[in-house]
Amino acid sequence: MFTTMFKRALCNKTFLQASSLARFSRINKFSQNTPSDENASLKKEETATEKEHGDFRSNEEELSRLLNEAATYSDANDKSWATTPYPADAPVSVEKQEIEVPKIDPREMSIVIFPGQGTIKVGAVKKYLHFPGAKDIFKIANEILGYNLLKLCLEGPQQKLDETKFNQPATVVSSLAALEKIREERPKVFETCAATAGYSVGELSALIFSGAISLEDGIRLVAIRGNAMQVASDKMPQGMLSVYCTPKAELSQLLKDAEAWARDLGVPDPVCRVSIYLCTQSKILAGNEEALKYIEKNAQSMGLSKLQRLPVSGAFHTPLMQPALKKFSEALREVTLEKPRTAVYSNCTGRPYENVQRIKKLLVKQIVTPVKWEQCMQRMYARPEDDHFPRTFDVGSSGRMKTILKLINAKAADSCVVV
Repeated sequence: MFTTMFKRALCNKTFLQASSLARFSRINKFSQNTPSDENASLKKEETATEKEHGDFRSNEEELSRLLNEAATYSDANDKSWATTPYPADAPVSVEKQEIEVPKIDPREMSIVIFPGQGTIKVGAVKKYLHFPGAKDIFKIANEILGYNLLKLCLEGPQQKLDETKFNQPATVVSSLAALEKIREERPKVFETCAATAGYSVGELSALIFSGAISLEDGIRLVAIRGNAMQVASDKMPQGMLSVYCTPKAELSQLLKDAEAWARDLGVPDPVCRVSIYLCTQSKILAGNEEALKYIEKNAQSMGLSKLQRLPVSGAFHTPLMQPALKKFSEALREVTLEKPRTAVYSNCTGRPYENVQRIKKLLVKQIVTPVKWEQCMQRMYARPEDDHFPRTFDVGSSGRMKTILKLINAKAADSCVVV
């Protein structure tokens, strides 16, 4: 009984001293923010506390002694009584636990890239026609377009096939026909495709392949796009020019000088811009015919070489294509898009599309803004130095897209298959 009373007295004393300490801490914490007229009352309370319980410092020492002498389990050698709801081998901390995620071998994945206008040649599609699906695609295209696209692709003439209103549908439909070869010979590619991209009008091919746009809607859109861009091209002489930039190239200044020259010749609001960022050294320029002739004449002195005209009649991906926007935009509004089954890289941003709303917006913008093909390829193939690259399929360009890829990433091009 005496022991019980002693414990109770000890607990009361400890509690009283702890309360005093807590109260003092509260006073000390807020004392600096207390108005001056309250300082006196707080002082009185503190003095009363000290009188009631003695000197605070001695109380603090006493409290420390009591806590040190409190009961512990240090003398308990047998800890078998302790229980836990967790298994004996459970990790102590979730943060420290390393969760193993199965790593996919990049060589088991695939990337599919599609060409743009200007690559298809008369007779090139013949190698795909023994695949039944390829013939069906051309039949559907013929019905939608209202003319025999297959005959034009097989027999030409090349000059007619190069016209924008024919070449764009031919490029997309031929690429889709080439996909039938992959479907027959390498069906796993469709299941393992990690990303896809299309160069210029080839972006529509990529979107059809990804399931974002149906085959029928895709053919209608490319027909309207081609016709609208043909109309824009016919408004004034214009074109596109491939150039190689040496380390001494002064491209920006040359483009400004070319526009100024065309303006002096009477061209209203002349345009001469980079329309396609092909790779680090190579660019595609586009603009008014007068401006392009100025560049051809002064290229060498400004550090440009390997100049070559593209077999197109328009300054694609520049403001000169502005007249084509209305028709294509109206047609695109009538199309229902689906979420792509794989990542589709945008020519405008060099990044994968985020949603279907962005697809509609950027497909229109792509007509009048530069194609960031180099940026697409850099991001698509970015990986640690020692990692393998996925198998790439160059669909329908007869090796043109693989050649461009080699200029951007030679290691990625090593595992590229031309279809």
